[in-house]
Amino acid sequence: MLTVEDLTMQFGGVKAVNKCSFTINEGTITGLIGPNGAGKTTTFNLIAGALKPTSGKIYFQGQDITGKATHQLFHQGLVRTFQIPHEFARMTVLENLMVVPPNQPGEAIWNNWLMPKKVFDREEEVKARAEDTLDFLQITHLRDEYAGNLSGGQKKLLELGRTMMTDAKLVLLDEPGAGVNPTLILKIRDMIARLRDERGYTFCLIEHDMDMISSLCDPVIVLAEGTVLMEGDIHDIRQNKAVIDAYLGGGAA
Repeated sequence: MLTVEDLTMQFGGVKAVNKCSFTINEGTITGLIGPNGAGKTTTFNLIAGALKPTSGKIYFQGQDITGKATHQLFHQGLVRTFQIPHEFARMTVLENLMVVPPNQPGEAIWNNWLMPKKVFDREEEVKARAEDTLDFLQITHLRDEYAGNLSGGQKKLLELGRTMMTDAKLVLLDEPGAGVNPTLILKIRDMIARLRDERGYTFCLIEHDMDMISSLCDPVIVLAEGTVLMEGDIHDIRQNKAVIDAYLGGGAA
């Protein structure tokens, strides 16, 4: 699904990512972990098109996407979420979902006059998909609530729902469990697993909650000082001395 080859990102004299290479296979939930400052979020930003790498290559489904803009990758099926959700606070949960799908004819104001039926039919189609997403995530009761009024965990579920409104093939999740109460963490974890098992999504997630990583992710990739330190299952990683030293030396996560 995704191949990263010798990816490097240099800010002045600092290499935030340093010849980083790894592969994400289709149908997996891959964990990306490491101590603070290991380069995890910068790596996500490079893959998602928010930054252009200093050097190296990124391939998505066999196609070179190095340096492509975020909106181009969105249309190819590569989507990311953020540690701090970017909801439209003064729109309802349903409306937040409905604005996501691309190429809606109602976005062009003249279409509302020239082809109202086409606009209406597409809006009804998008609305039905949004309703299905709310039902899948078990947040139908929040349908008409302003997104800005949601709790941190509910906003994370909304972020997940917004990815479901796209034709995503690979979803990059940036700390889906951060700032979420334990009950909702379990729900988010279960929804990620269901999306992989029932709807064929591939995930890569950054997460500091090792319980979530242990229960969801195989394989797990460990970054340290901007490069891959180890890759494998969580049991082997927990026992690896180099990984333990990296966390103790860089600030445990």
